[in-house]
Amino acid sequence: MKAVLFATLLLVSGCQTASPSLYQQIGAEAGAERLVDAFINQIGNDAQILPFFANASVAHFRAGFLTHMCDVLDGPCEYRGDSMVQIHTGMAIKEADFNRVVELLIAAMDEVGISVPVQNQILARLAPLRGEIIKI
Repeated sequence: MKAVLFATLLLVSGCQTASPSLYQQIGAEAGAERLVDAFINQIGNDAQILPFFANASVAHFRAGFLTHMCDVLDGPCEYRGDSMVQIHTGMAIKEADFNRVVELLIAAMDEVGISVPVQNQILARLAPLRGEIIKI
């Protein structure tokens, strides 16, 4: 009896697969690109946030944010760009600005059909960066 139970447990445990990463849950590379493009579009249509990007290269931002999101969401990328402190120093980003960017990211995630539970996991991964971005 013990041998049958042990064999059954081995079979069941062998059938279990690891949960897909957040990167996989958003659609891997194509999904990340859709999300980042939707986010850039949201920024481009927002009077409060667009001025922060007045001197930015959209192509450079897109490439860096794609790699950053891929890394943060456990994709196959490793972000090696500037730190969040380096990127945001001197921008005088206030809490209201940060919160607005979060709202724009949520709108982009809604636009591309990312479920609310996955959105919450993504936001939880990004939340620790708040202190590196807001400099009063």
